Amino acid sequence: MRYLFTLLATLTSIYATAQVDTVKKLNEVVVKGYNNPQQLLRSANSVGVLDSSLIARQPSASMVSLINNIAGVRMEERSPGSYRLSLRGSLLRSPFGIRNVKIYIDEFPLTDAGGNTYLNLLDVAAIGDIEIYKGPQASSFGANTGGAIPINTGLNATNFAEINLNAGSYGLFHQTAKVQQAYKNYKFSVTQGYQRSDGYRENSALKRMYFQTKHQWDYNERGSLNAFVFYSDLGYQTPGGLTAQQFAENPKSARPATATLPGAVSQQAGIYNKTIFAGISHQYKLNEQLKHVVSIFGSYTDFKNPFITNYEKRLENTLGLRSFFDYTIGNEDFKSKLQAGVETASTATDFKNFGNNGGSPTDLRVDDELRANQTFAFLQVNFDISNRWLIEIGTSLNFYNYRYQSHFPIAIAEQKRAFKTKLMPKLATSYLITKNFSARASVAKGYSPPTLAEVRPSDNIINTELNAEAGWNYEGGLRFESTNKRFYVDANLFYFGLEETIVRRLNVNDNEYFINAGGTKQFGAELQTALWLLKNNDATGILNGIQLRNSYTYSNFKFSNFNGTEGDFTNNKLSGVPPHVLTSGINLDFKKNIYFYAQHYFTAALPLNDANTAFAERYHLVELKAGITQIKLGKTQLGFNFGINNLLNKSYSLGNDLNAVGNRYFNPAAKRNFYTGVSVKL
Repeated sequence: MRYLFTLLATLTSIYATAQVDTVKKLNEVVVKGYNNPQQLLRSANSVGVLDSSLIARQPSASMVSLINNIAGVRMEERSPGSYRLSLRGSLLRSPFGIRNVKIYIDEFPLTDAGGNTYLNLLDVAAIGDIEIYKGPQASSFGANTGGAIPINTGLNATNFAEINLNAGSYGLFHQTAKVQQAYKNYKFSVTQGYQRSDGYRENSALKRMYFQTKHQWDYNERGSLNAFVFYSDLGYQTPGGLTAQQFAENPKSARPATATLPGAVSQQAGIYNKTIFAGISHQYKLNEQLKHVVSIFGSYTDFKNPFITNYEKRLENTLGLRSFFDYTIGNEDFKSKLQAGVETASTATDFKNFGNNGGSPTDLRVDDELRANQTFAFLQVNFDISNRWLIEIGTSLNFYNYRYQSHFPIAIAEQKRAFKTKLMPKLATSYLITKNFSARASVAKGYSPPTLAEVRPSDNIINTELNAEAGWNYEGGLRFESTNKRFYVDANLFYFGLEETIVRRLNVNDNEYFINAGGTKQFGAELQTALWLLKNNDATGILNGIQLRNSYTYSNFKFSNFNGTEGDFTNNKLSGVPPHVLTSGINLDFKKNIYFYAQHYFTAALPLNDANTAFAERYHLVELKAGITQIKLGKTQLGFNFGINNLLNKSYSLGNDLNAVGNRYFNPAAKRNFYTGVSVKL
């Protein structure tokens, strides 16, 4: 009965995803995809948008609260800086980091050819807006079964300079600065960030220095050249998982030593990542119908991970290219858009594992080299009939292989594992039943080969037997937006049948390895709505506007044909996936640019292991933020804000270690904490 109440509550709340100033209005929302703009109301995809106005209402020290506004999406943070991201259950493969999700930043793939994405390198201040496409998106974004996330850092013709300072509990300090300038047909931006904190737990401090610059030169009416570069120096300590008893006795403690293994503090466990990423793209309009886009991108990563049992060093190099033609024809009654192209990338990784003596590497234990090569050719055709019926037909041909060789302790000459070429089709359609009400449906095949981190995990054994996972996704949905833009609802049902599911396992020394574990059956429902109680144009008294927001996710995910050495887990619930998640928010905008924002996040109990013998308890989180955005002193604007995280002072684990050895499942999150900030803009 309480979930029926939850569903009814959802129908009276808001999905604030307009790429406009949503404080003032809820205009027509357009999702850009990858150079393929569509009205959100008419989009044939399951997509959510996080715009700049919503980002401004969230804490700037982490993306977790922001990302969790989208139904079907779950972001976790085991300790500050240690992100995990799930699109419809993909946490099965992600002990830390992000896998099985393709992420782009300003048209350049942030995900490397080996399938890994360092999203935690980015500073929240560098993000303009985010689009999240749920379910297989192989027709445009290559091999994945989870989905795709294009991130836009934003660049327009406005000239400004601003600096932001935030400080809070547990030694939090976050400073950012940004300059943006436009000169006729050239514009650029420079963003800088510095963040540090001591962390809530022992051995959970974080420090990140970030620099980003973006340039656009429209050298004539037909052509433009774009460049993007960021450098990030990220270091964060990893406190490790606790048992339920340790969690209850002292949630601030790091993982203690055992009779056979040292603890996280004595080994100075942590992650240290220095990465430079760069891309340059060129667009040229050959005529009114035909455009060509080509992008070259690359990155270099110096990665160090002192762990309980070893000290790993990795050097990673990625180089890639994406090129496609965009052809548009038609009139108001019939329009067609075709995109055809190719994306290719190669990532070379040098793995070295040493002994770990109190955070210092000792003797060399293993030295391996791996190179992943990923290429896909794609074709997508959209038909727009009478501005009512949208049909999207797409496919991609995916090629993937990796090469590996060992230098120590036993020299092994280079060998190759090539996966079968896979054709990934997609068919989607959307129809405007009325000008405010649309229905959509889609069927798509997803395919995701193992990442290099899964082929060569922390047990230091190259697993050449690990197969790619694949499956078909079926979904349908309804969208409605009222004529006056005051109410919006997006409802979605889906079923995803996955085969050769890749899951994580741990050996007795807590080193991980991965196996193919049968399949999964994933049935889910997602609901987001929008309701304006008060808008700017009819505001009275001290209020300019009141908006409510909400997203609700129902997940009935189970294993199928899962009979391994640990037992038969067929029909068990998927580890780490709560059946119910609800996010609700209210934003009050007062006169004189004063605002108050509150957000509530509920997660139901979830299984911590595949046997379903241990569960994490459900929890409620409440966050508050208030501030004033524009205090004008001549041409200078001042802003102030104050926020509270975990207002109810709940004890919970925001990022559980699934199938953990010794039942060390829990990574306690911070109790009630505070932050405040000031901004200056010219």
